[in-house]
Amino acid sequence: MPGIDECLMEAMTLPGARGASLVDWNSGLALGTAGESPVGDHETTAAETAELARAAAEFDSFTAAAEEPPAEDGGVPPVEDLIVTTRAGYHVIRFVRTSFDSSVFLHLWLDRDTGNLALARIRLGDLAEKLVLG
Repeated sequence: MPGIDECLMEAMTLPGARGASLVDWNSGLALGTAGESPVGDHETTAAETAELARAAAEFDSFTAAAEEPPAEDGGVPPVEDLIVTTRAGYHVIRFVRTSFDSSVFLHLWLDRDTGNLALARIRLGDLAEKLVLG
């Protein structure tokens, strides 16, 4: 079971990976980072992606169709992941279930020309399942 650093380093082995981070979406703080940041500062990227994650996790448009009721472990968002496509790359945000408040997500920034979006989504799901926090 990998910890934060091992998880982020494994994410960086994906084709086209430019940067990765584990972010607390309540505070907007990066709990760990690897590689580059799209804006040159991991903390800015963490704060900005946290805003997006909060919106997806809290807005009824995204959560109303959820098939499972909120979890007893602090309200895991029913959204599994988000994908934002830009002209130069992809941003994949994968929510991580934890035994405490489940307010963290993995963020992977991929180069559009060399990244494999489908593979990244699958692998981030695997990493989120195996990640050990604590």
